[in-house]
Amino acid sequence: MTKLVEFLVRNDEYSHEEFVERWQGEHADIAREMPGLKRYSTSVPVNPDDAEYDGVLELTFEDGRALNDAFESDVGQEVMDDAAEFIDPGAGPRMVVEETVHVDADE
Repeated sequence: MTKLVEFLVRNDEYSHEEFVERWQGEHADIAREMPGLKRYSTSVPVNPDDAEYDGVLELTFEDGRALNDAFESDVGQEVMDDAAEFIDPGAGPRMVVEETVHVDADE
């Protein structure tokens, strides 16, 4: 599986709480519809006042081609346009990685 991992920083116009509400609310409703998406998770810091980033995004796809196709789709463009309204693009690191699971307690 190929995973996009991104550490997010909110736009200055949003408080951390407003960012989380938007990101995990209406934005997530759009992002869930990305074609080829296998897993979608968001994580927020336990102590946001002490954190460098406002959240961590993980999107999992079958492979790199599926990831690229998803972001090139109409829904992918809608996701990016919406994110640009409340996220400071490029402010945090982003990596595309190949995941190796060593423990999965759900299996």
